[in-house]
This record gives sequence, structure tokens and C-alpha cells, in this order.
Amino acid sequence: MADTIAEAVQQAAENITENANVKIPATPEGMFLAYSSLVIMALLPIFFGSKRSVSHQKEQKESSEKPDIMTKKDAMMFPIIASCALFGLYIFFKIFSKEYINLLLTGYFFVLGVLALSHLMAPVISKLVPSSIPYVPFHIKFTKGTNEDLIDYKFTSYDIVCLIISTIVGVWYLFKKHWIANNLFGLAFAVNGVELLHLNNVITGCILLGGLFIYDIFWVFGTNVMVTVAKSFEAPIKLVFPQDLLEKGLSASNFAMLGLGDIVIPGIFIALLLRYDYSLKRKSKVYFYATFIAYFMGLMATIFVMHVYKHAQPALLYLVPACVITPICVAMVRGDLKSLFAYEDHPEEKKEDEKESKEKPKSDVAGKAEKKKIK
Repeated sequence: MADTIAEAVQQAAENITENANVKIPATPEGMFLAYSSLVIMALLPIFFGSKRSVSHQKEQKESSEKPDIMTKKDAMMFPIIASCALFGLYIFFKIFSKEYINLLLTGYFFVLGVLALSHLMAPVISKLVPSSIPYVPFHIKFTKGTNEDLIDYKFTSYDIVCLIISTIVGVWYLFKKHWIANNLFGLAFAVNGVELLHLNNVITGCILLGGLFIYDIFWVFGTNVMVTVAKSFEAPIKLVFPQDLLEKGLSASNFAMLGLGDIVIPGIFIALLLRYDYSLKRKSKVYFYATFIAYFMGLMATIFVMHVYKHAQPALLYLVPACVITPICVAMVRGDLKSLFAYEDHPEEKKEDEKESKEKPKSDVAGKAEKKKIK
């Protein structure tokens, strides 16, 4: 009798454990809430990051700071480099323990996330900081010799407040891996990426988007590499939202996700179009808003197809055509096609590069001539 009772208790315990591990199927309401939230979280970084990119460009020109721009060669190489990195991570996850890899990545992204969130919050926090906290500027400078600056960083007491708040979020993410903390870091990465990563012209943007269009299709449809890495990679490189939030609350675990690459890559192209709009000095920002809406429609198409076919979709398959074709069509209608492809954020950089490339062969020829004279 006692043995029978013990077996029954053990069986019941096993059933409870199995049921606890089974994911609750997402309800239509839960799915709608999750995907709506992901769409909103995707649109916000592009909108605000694009606006901030305009200010960043003005600051660069005013300070005569040499911008870091993506060249056509960089755009061509980016999908290849991204493929190598992706496949490398896939191999690492197959060979080594996932826990140890994610431990290293967590520490790395903790530092990056704190800095990104601090930079994002700085304009807001500076307005909210009480007057009891004085505004004190600081300047850290570390030089080598007389001219070479190794570190030249300016910050204020308000930036320190931002850093403290961001560190609290970082510690929360570090120990709990909570999806809200993940999204705060993810949104910070996305906004900073759209703001700071500048494509110099539309042609470079088309090359980049075209290459990543092929990259995304291959790694999602051709292999299981992308999906495996995305599910194994515990880092804030994706936005997530629980589909079972209504049932489980903040402890929900059945997540829908969207990679940051599907936000930042089209986002930097849309930001370029906003800067082009400003260069036209017109009242309307038609290229920005038209492509922004096209991005939204492409994202909705991705979600629709994914829901119908019950299979992960390469979002860039839908986003790239939407973001590339839309501004070209608008330019054709408005007669701006030549202007669109001729526009450059920093034309002076291209002229300097061309000048250097022309001067280099001349200097080489002169050097060879001098050697001949010496002989």
C-alpha cells in the first residue's frame, strides 16, 4: 500500500514538472499585444534616432570633427563580415557550453548597454535633474608626448547621474535577465546606432541593404544558423515581448522577438533620407515619412507571413524592397532622382579621399624618379 502511494506521488510530481515546462499557447490577444509592442518598439528608435542623426551631423560640421562614414567598400564587405561572425557564433555554441559563452557576452554587453543607455538618457535627465544637484563640467585628458591625445573626454555631473541610473538597469539585467531590462538596452543600442552610424550617400545605402537582403534570406531559409544563434544568444541584440503577458504578467516567458539588425540597418538608411530632406530645405520631409511608412508596412508584412506559414521570416526580405523602392519612386515622381543619388552627407570627405588617391601615385612616381637619379 505504501509503495503504491509513493509511486502515485512520484508520478504526480513528474506530471507537475512536465506541465510546468510546457509553454502556454499564445492567445490571439497575447499575440496581438506582443507584435504590436514589437512594431512600436521598432518604429520609435528609427524615428527618434533619425532626428538625433540630423543634430549629430550639424555638431560634426560645426566642430570640424572628421566623421566616420561607411564607404561603398565597407558596405560590400559588411554582409561577408556579418556572415563570418554569425557562423563563428554558431560554431562556438555547438562546441562550447552555451552558459560560459553567454556569461562572457553578458559582461561585454553590460558595459556597452550602460554607456548606450547613458548617452540616450542624457538629454532627458539633464532637464529632470533637480537644482540641488549642481551642473559641474569635467574634462579628462591623457596625452602621449606633446601632441597625441590618447583620451580627451568631456562630461558633466548630470552625465554621472545618467551613468548611475544606467548602471542600476545594467545590474538588473546582469542578474535577472529580465525582458524589460533587455529591451531598455536594446532600444538604447538601436537609437544610438541610427543616430551615430552614417551612410554617406544613397548608393552606399543601397549596396548595404542589398547585401544584407541576400545575407538574411540565406541564413534564415538556407540554414538553421540564424534561428539557432538568435535563440541561444542571451544578449540585448533583440527586442522581445511576451505573448503570454496577459496570463503570466511580468514573469511571462513565451517571447516574440525582433532582431536589432532589422531596426538599425533600415534605420540608418531612413535617417540618411531625413538628412537629405533637410538638405532640400523644403517644408515637407516627404522622403523620410514615405520610407518610414514603407518600413512599417514591410514589418507588418513580415509578421503576417510569419503568422501564416508558422516559420521564422527574414525581415529584411520585406523591409529592404520597401525601404529602397519607396524613395526612388518618390524621387521619380518629384523629379529629384538625380539629386537623390548625388546627395552626400559629407562631400568634402570624398574630395579629400580622391585628392589623396591622386597624390599617392604622383608621389610614388616622384620617388622612383629620385631613386633612378641617385643610381
